[in-house]
Amino acid sequence: MLYCDHNASAPTRPEVVEAMTRCLADGGNPSSVHGIGRRARAAVEQARSQVAALAGARPEEVVFTSGGTEANAMALAGFGDAPIFVSAIEHDSVLAAAPDAVRLPVSRDGVVDLDALDVALGDIGGRPIVSVMYANNETGVVQPIAEIARGAHAAGAIVHCDAVQAAGRLAIDFAGLGLDLMTLSAHKIGGPQGVGALIVRQGLSLKPLLRGGGQERGLRAGTENVAGIVGFGVATALARGEISETARIGARRDALEAALRRIAPDAVVYGAAAPRLANTTCIGMPGVSGETQVMAFDLDGIAVSAGAACSSGKVTASHVLRAMGFGDEAAGEAIRISLGLSTDDADIEAIGETWRKLYERTRARVGQTSRATMPAARTAA
Repeated sequence: MLYCDHNASAPTRPEVVEAMTRCLADGGNPSSVHGIGRRARAAVEQARSQVAALAGARPEEVVFTSGGTEANAMALAGFGDAPIFVSAIEHDSVLAAAPDAVRLPVSRDGVVDLDALDVALGDIGGRPIVSVMYANNETGVVQPIAEIARGAHAAGAIVHCDAVQAAGRLAIDFAGLGLDLMTLSAHKIGGPQGVGALIVRQGLSLKPLLRGGGQERGLRAGTENVAGIVGFGVATALARGEISETARIGARRDALEAALRRIAPDAVVYGAAAPRLANTTCIGMPGVSGETQVMAFDLDGIAVSAGAACSSGKVTASHVLRAMGFGDEAAGEAIRISLGLSTDDADIEAIGETWRKLYERTRARVGQTSRATMPAARTAA
């Protein structure tokens, strides 16, 4: 299987599996004071330092969670009834966690409207929360997070950023960006599923989502997932060393898009005019549903995704593309191809071949339908 769905979940790294296996064999509760417990605690704290290094944060600012969804919920529920502003293209875990939030519009290229943010914050008193993702999971479009943070802070807001897709693909500096809260997830960078982190700026008072024990400085109760956290730490350490590969991956992505558009000149690459993650292509084949495209690729042994499939297991029209101003038909025709470090030229050719076969097959059907509906030609007298 040719795997081109890294934005949904990156393949688990062998080094991660090895480290987690050793940790599971050792066992121990990191809250215990005996030797085994202290070893487990040391493993957790080493991972905390590794995650902090990737995020450009301090180790004491890292709070481990069960994943990005919990971290997002924790950030948005941590300030009582504070008004919340989110971009219209956020991940479902943000939109569902703040269903009454004001949704900020984005441009046709998927970039948050900064003027709209300024106007919205100008009408609000108190201390609101602004939550904008670093990079979109469907289009790969990168947001001007530092500029958003400056404007939001000037209005007295708390700033949260879902950086799940950006981590390991962009150099991230939590402190330099001026953020208050930031979400990370292990399985997007080759770590295990079911573990993530919320980076909480030192000195920021946050109400815990889960109460019980005093784990994670009292911000997230429950015995830590030691093996998962260790795997997360190993994945972040490896991912830090791979950010330099961005240009190479971007060149392959650009070659892929050029090849697909040569085959289908009417294809649309969404967000192409904006800064994007180097590995991500969101492209639509007009007249062909995303579900049909995903199935065609799957039959050829290539894994891609469409719409919001990562959240529900179902292919639905993208709310992200609708927010960018595209209609339901176009939003339902898009697929996402997300590459990894192992993607090579042969893989690009294989993707192009499947795309070509589907395009030619569907265009032949369209031509037959058009001819069948044309009025009969007059015969000569």
